[in-house]
Amino acid sequence: MNDEIDPALIAILTQLWRAAEESPARAWSLAKLSKQSGLPMSSLRRQITALSDTGLLDTTPSDAGVPAVALTDAGKDLCAQLFARGTEPGLGEP
Repeated sequence: MNDEIDPALIAILTQLWRAAEESPARAWSLAKLSKQSGLPMSSLRRQITALSDTGLLDTTPSDAGVPAVALTDAGKDLCAQLFARGTEPGLGEP
């Protein structure tokens, strides 16, 4: 069994966690999230769909019709668990 977490997923969660810490009342546009995570839009959209389907992410349309995303409470709880350890998730214990 592979316990590794997809690096693309980690990149997205890292940036969304940062966004939640820096500006908790604001969602990020997909363009900003793509740029900050270093992921192409096609990969980002696949991951966003999966995160939304699992209830970890809220997606809301903006005035321009482009979605913006933010972590749900469940997503924040997961990120707190993942990133509070001081080690990168998926890399195993030292």
